Amino acid sequence: MIVESLVWHNEADTEQFATALAAQPALRHAFIELQGDLGAGKTTLVRHLLRALGVAGRIKSPTYAVVEPHEVPGLAIWHFDFYRFSDPREWEDAGFRDLFASPGLKLAEWPEKAAGLLPVADLAIELQVQADESRLAILTARTPTGSALLHGVKEAFR
Repeated sequence: MIVESLVWHNEADTEQFATALAAQPALRHAFIELQGDLGAGKTTLVRHLLRALGVAGRIKSPTYAVVEPHEVPGLAIWHFDFYRFSDPREWEDAGFRDLFASPGLKLAEWPEKAAGLLPVADLAIELQVQADESRLAILTARTPTGSALLHGVKEAFR
């Protein structure tokens, strides 16, 4: 497990990080958890990442739908938000096991609400709002894919 911390002073820093992350080849088959309180910037990060990957049109939060699929040429993306997730049976009924087993990028907000059902995340990104409204991003690589992502982003985000 490798842990790094970054400070994002404003939304432009968030966008720069998302752009650097989108450029990493390992991202195409990664599972990334996004952790943090309400308003920490999880969905903002996802929107910047999806834009950097080439997703056009409206990008909405999957808070009510639980998952929003996106696709760009050669890449399937699933954005999950487990905030309202309450029944593990929903996992099987919704086919989430199959989605997580398929190729593509998976992004999950509020992963703790689906604890025990999710595979190990390649990269966990915890966002903490600081007193000056900046964001402390704690990045934890939990797999070789996560390590490749973290290394690549660190190089690009200097």
